[in-house]
Amino acid sequence: MARITRTCDLFASRYYFLPRSTSGPATLPPARLGEVNMRALSGLFICEGSSDRPLADIIERLFVERDVLLRLSKPDFDILSKVRKDVASKLIAGARLIDGGIDVVVVHRDADGAGRSARENEIIEAIASSGINCSAIPVIPVRMTEAWLLLDEKEIRRVAGNPNGTGRIPLPKMHEVERIADPKELLKECLTQAASERGRRRQRATNRFSQHRRQLLERLDINGPVAQLESWKFLIKNVEAVISASF
Repeated sequence: MARITRTCDLFASRYYFLPRSTSGPATLPPARLGEVNMRALSGLFICEGSSDRPLADIIERLFVERDVLLRLSKPDFDILSKVRKDVASKLIAGARLIDGGIDVVVVHRDADGAGRSARENEIIEAIASSGINCSAIPVIPVRMTEAWLLLDEKEIRRVAGNPNGTGRIPLPKMHEVERIADPKELLKECLTQAASERGRRRQRATNRFSQHRRQLLERLDINGPVAQLESWKFLIKNVEAVISASF
């Protein structure tokens, strides 16, 4: 495997993208039926944990909506030996797995208590230190990814296995959701209440949280209520900035 020696330029706008190589988008495998006329980019997806992997599909859908085919490689860094947990290490390891180079790296980091700006800086500095020349899309839910999943009552009831339930579940209002200190715990409570189970069945419903969370993420309506959140709007601006800079 050839050494990666390219130098990463500084980001050039408030949307935090790094100019890709002037040689053009990376070479991609032959397109499938229906993708022939779409512009194409190659990318790498880096997330906090394996349960966040459905976010890669969401990003690809956002690109398709804008007539661009983004094919994200989604390595499971947990099973790759000697790869540290930091973004730069994952980017270097991921780049070595991709034949033809990377046009875009998508990095997911929850804002948590640090805030969005701090996470943005962490991501950009990590990419710059990696030496990889590529555009960057930070995916930074505020405060956690679970906040994006607290806006669709119908899906929460469906995933909880009680789609026709009418019992109250403690969903936040739109303007509150990004200010909740622990949206993960609130989502757990909403799913448990939506299931309307008691006793041991209630505990079993609680134990299925990871599975239910993944299902909600897979079913997230990218044009639904989440589109009104500031963190989502920032993501869209990043996506559109990268597309504009790439073609």
